[in-house]
Amino acid sequence: MALRLTIPESPSETDRDAVIAPLRAYNIRQAGDPRIRPVAILLTDEGGDHVGGLWGKLVYDWLFVELLAVPEEYRGGNYGTALMQGAERIARADNCVGIWLDTYEFQARGFYEKLGFELFGALDDHPIGQKRFFLRKRFR
Repeated sequence: MALRLTIPESPSETDRDAVIAPLRAYNIRQAGDPRIRPVAILLTDEGGDHVGGLWGKLVYDWLFVELLAVPEEYRGGNYGTALMQGAERIARADNCVGIWLDTYEFQARGFYEKLGFELFGALDDHPIGQKRFFLRKRFR
């Protein structure tokens, strides 16, 4: 049976699932169950509204921090540090090797380096004229 390429105009979760299913099956055969688990630490204002926070996932033996957002009016209040410390506690409790993440040149590389993260990769011109950095923090 021959295959053909199809490019959906508006890719859906079903389309994503079609791509990830064979990849997930292969990865499990090669490296075991990745034990994927989402992680969320939310910043909640006095009215009970969630206004930012941290989103990531535990995969194999690392925590990947996908998103970290502190509203501009709250920056400088150590909320970012508290979020990352919370993520580290979760990762350590799950016996992770460490945490990894990415950030753009115009975002927070220095912030993460102050928390003990080290650069392990960079992508030039993403966006054009800027860089995207990949950082990790291995636990000892």
